[in-house]
Amino acid sequence: MTPSSTSADVPACVLITGATGGIGGALALEYARAGTSTLILQGRNRARLDELAKACGKLGARVVLHELDVRNHDALMQWLADMGAAEAPGLVIANAGVNINTGPQQQGEGWDDMHRLFDVNVKAVMATVQACIPAMRARGEGQIALVSSLAAWRGLPETPSYSASKAAVKVYGEAMRDLLAGEGIKVNVIMPGYVESQMCFDMPGPKPFLWKADRAARVIRRGLARNRARISFPFPLNLGCFLLAVIHPALSGWILKRLGYRG
Repeated sequence: MTPSSTSADVPACVLITGATGGIGGALALEYARAGTSTLILQGRNRARLDELAKACGKLGARVVLHELDVRNHDALMQWLADMGAAEAPGLVIANAGVNINTGPQQQGEGWDDMHRLFDVNVKAVMATVQACIPAMRARGEGQIALVSSLAAWRGLPETPSYSASKAAVKVYGEAMRDLLAGEGIKVNVIMPGYVESQMCFDMPGPKPFLWKADRAARVIRRGLARNRARISFPFPLNLGCFLLAVIHPALSGWILKRLGYRG
């Protein structure tokens, strides 16, 4: 069993779901550079997983790979329980996510696609948390980070289901942080804006304040090291999205249209 941390701010063992995505892959490399000794990476793209393992290995990390579709919640929870017992990750980042949109003619989202999105973005995140809690409770320590989005502040007309799913992750993570705080388990909510990735590029609409993935990964790692309850960035977009959430919906909808979002 691996120790849960090497220092106050660099966990010795980090587990990342959705590691083959833009943010997930950047986080793997960021923690390898920072000195994490063991990385446990989950994804569906085996070639990308192997590529990450090679890159992180060159940085000195031992890498454990697992190819799995997180929609198989039973298999996901069993694997996480096994990793909790065998590797004792000090930090688990529930990063796996997908996006859908209303289509080029605003025809709306498909029902089957909506089910798939919530199976990944909400149910798999909750399954990850539930599967990791027992081992962390037994150790009396641990950290779980949930990747939400600035879209959780105010739903976008192009991506209503994605926005709703990320709002669910935000609220769930905030509640679980309070629930588990007395047991030595830290829970953090990560709310990125637009970060370079295939999923981001596939989204319609403007992408203001677009960040590179490695920059986002650095901000996330530092925020998690400080145990910030909410790690949201970039600041101008975060402030704007927050204000859209608190003003009257008619006004926020008008602003979104003026900014180039459809609806």
